[in-house]
Amino acid sequence: MKLLIFSDIHGDETALNKLMSREADYYFAAGDLVNWGKSLAKLAPIMQHRAERVYVMPGNHESAQDVAAFCNQFGFHNFHEKSITIQGHNVSGLGYSNLTPFHTPGEYTEQELQDRLAKFHSPYVLICHCPPKNTKLDRAGPNEHYGSTSIRAFIEAEQPAYFFCGHIHEAAGAEDQLGQTRGYNVGKAGYLLEL
Repeated sequence: MKLLIFSDIHGDETALNKLMSREADYYFAAGDLVNWGKSLAKLAPIMQHRAERVYVMPGNHESAQDVAAFCNQFGFHNFHEKSITIQGHNVSGLGYSNLTPFHTPGEYTEQELQDRLAKFHSPYVLICHCPPKNTKLDRAGPNEHYGSTSIRAFIEAEQPAYFFCGHIHEAAGAEDQLGQTRGYNVGKAGYLLEL
């Protein structure tokens, strides 16, 4: 079973076409398909031939309402604050980021992130838009880490086998180990997980 997880397309149709041409059983868009929630519908035709296998979460550039309407209109699955079972494995997804200086549409406080993560029970795969704080996954530059303390605490407590995120573009492609959890900042190149 192949899961293709990607994030931070930001309207790059070439990158999205490349991802959608790859063979997978599930496609997870982990946020920021566009900038400031604009022109989401423009990307739908690229994704529609995979619609029944596409799961979409909002990043900080989309609101939950934007993504819900997008999924309803084009037949994708809204995966924000949701869980599914794939071959007996719990896969859970949470969009949005922690607070940024830019006041983008999809931001939660650390308490809001903590409360929403608490609804997930022993995920085998956890997909969030935002990375955990002070890891290779949230490193934007020397001594610059902008991830979430709540996401890190949840990973340390629950120890999913795999964690995937985006959000911090400078860390795209980075991998890190948090206890038993293997973490990846997938970026727009994506990561193909075989279960």
